[in-house]
Amino acid sequence: MQKTYTPKKEDLNDKKWYLVDADGIVAGRMAVKIANILRGKNKPIFTPHLDTGDYVIVINAEKIKLTGAKLDQKMYYRHSGYKGGLKSVPAKKVLVENPTQIITDAVKNMLPNNKLRKVFLDKLKVFVGPEHTHEAQKPEVIKL
Repeated sequence: MQKTYTPKKEDLNDKKWYLVDADGIVAGRMAVKIANILRGKNKPIFTPHLDTGDYVIVINAEKIKLTGAKLDQKMYYRHSGYKGGLKSVPAKKVLVENPTQIITDAVKNMLPNNKLRKVFLDKLKVFVGPEHTHEAQKPEVIKL
């Protein structure tokens, strides 16, 4: 009989940093790969109920690509909690005003809806433009 492997505490502390350039990459395809890295599915020690993932830095968020008619038709919704408080904003406007929201929302929806979601999203750093503030971590550049 084979025993189930559970990672030790010292295995969980070994976190890497990855850098992704979003220039011209399709949003949904990039979000899947980023979510898998945040969860740790790219590692042999992956365990669904533990945080085995790594950190991800995304640069050039304003140059992300949306396929088809998503730029005109896709809407982002939020609700104030009051009656009639539903607000909708088209993706074209969101891309101009807050391009980091498109990537963050796409990755958020690719993650499981449980208490670990916030932990995973805290490890995602999204920046507008080619500059970022995490040079000290020496991120490894990955091509998606």
